[in-house]
Amino acid sequence: MIEEIKTYYDELASTYDQNRFGNSYGTYIDIQERAYLKKNLPPINSNNILDLGCGTGRFLDYASHGVDISPKMIEIAKGKFPDKNINLGSVSEIPHPNAFFDILFSFHVLMHLDKPAVTDFLSESHQKLKENGRLIFDFPSQKRRRLFNYKNKGWHGANALSIKDIENLIKSDWKIKQYQGILFFPIHRFPSTMRPLLQKIDTLFCKTFLKEYSSYLVIELEKAQR
Repeated sequence: MIEEIKTYYDELASTYDQNRFGNSYGTYIDIQERAYLKKNLPPINSNNILDLGCGTGRFLDYASHGVDISPKMIEIAKGKFPDKNINLGSVSEIPHPNAFFDILFSFHVLMHLDKPAVTDFLSESHQKLKENGRLIFDFPSQKRRRLFNYKNKGWHGANALSIKDIENLIKSDWKIKQYQGILFFPIHRFPSTMRPLLQKIDTLFCKTFLKEYSSYLVIELEKAQR
């Protein structure tokens, strides 16, 4: 599966930015994700912050380091951010010393992984983070998918989880600090001209008791000492 992911993103790299985030749907998600990172990440000049699965570098302005499995994505990211520390790696093999990072964040990655790979991701992240280090990541909401009877089509974006699933996976290794939704409204059903008007309302719903019914959940964990 990991090799399939690498090949897929290598082939997509040259058009990834435009195809995924150069339209009103992608921009809508990008605005919400950036708002979360801007609010919850400290300045990078005094912290080691890793963007794991950095792709072409969409969020590297919030990180000091980047890691991705796709050489083609890495090539583009390095062109955008020549002064950043960007390396090939994976969720189970982060090419940095243990206890090196203050914060690790990973967006649009867990959606592609199976349960063993998610377990590897949590274990590897735990090793690479300092004491009380923070891990931030997103994943498709299982409750949302069940509500709309979503059917998986292959590995791409197939993994969905609930907060209860996360609790069962992290056990005593992590503490949940907070979580919220991303993309509450099914905006693909709204005209593109209406989408900017829905942003603030959508963000509010993503923080209410209904947040687990958002399309995605972004969660922040704090490393617990073993």
